[in-house]
Amino acid sequence: MLIDSHCHLDFPELQADEAGVIARAHAAGVGRMVTICTFVDRFDTISAIAERHDSVWCTLGTHPHNADQELHITTADLVRLARHPKCIGIGEAGLDYFYDNAPKEAQATGLRRHIAAARETGLPLVIHARAADDAMAAILRDEHGAGAFPFLLHCYTGGIDLARTALELGGSLSFSGIITFKNAEAIREVAAMVPADRYLVETDSPYLAPIPHRGESNEPSYVAHTAAKLAEVRGISADQLAQETTDNFYRLFSKARR
Repeated sequence: MLIDSHCHLDFPELQADEAGVIARAHAAGVGRMVTICTFVDRFDTISAIAERHDSVWCTLGTHPHNADQELHITTADLVRLARHPKCIGIGEAGLDYFYDNAPKEAQATGLRRHIAAARETGLPLVIHARAADDAMAAILRDEHGAGAFPFLLHCYTGGIDLARTALELGGSLSFSGIITFKNAEAIREVAAMVPADRYLVETDSPYLAPIPHRGESNEPSYVAHTAAKLAEVRGISADQLAQETTDNFYRLFSKARR
């Protein structure tokens, strides 16, 4: 069995065919999936999706693109809402300096509040980091000094130095369909070096559809293509990759019942 550790079932491309998306995932051997929150104010919608399906969990958080729109969300709010039985993680939160859709100060403030919530609840923080390696590493090191917290750098696109920092601090990395792209050799190099107990696989659907579906709307069933490429990159069988990523998922997302 494979687990899509990061998808957005509330986004219009997937929500329009919710039952079909999930059925196709199951048919492709994707037995579980996590629908990720990008606006805390939409958590009721996201948690309702998870409630409708035994194979779906959810998270709670504010995407860095939206950070300045949810500065009213406190760490206490996150901790309280995360008690929902289907909520197994905090985030996604982080830093995105590629688009800069929100001021950097707001992104950092939001990230630190989410880190505090992850530390208090024990739930893993799902981190979005794009074009912000140095700033992300600095915040992770600084916050780790105040107390360890579980975290996952999702859809990893950073350099080797950020990967090493994350691993040093006890974090994990997740890889998306990007690793199937021709120009993603640097990411494949990172994927090859991550320890066997510290990596996951995801779609980030409806975005980043892997080859042979590049250019289409992505969906959880397509994680099978990413998993096949990731197994090739790591020099292991598809069965071994499925076992390792599933074990790693349940170890990190410990609130999820196996």
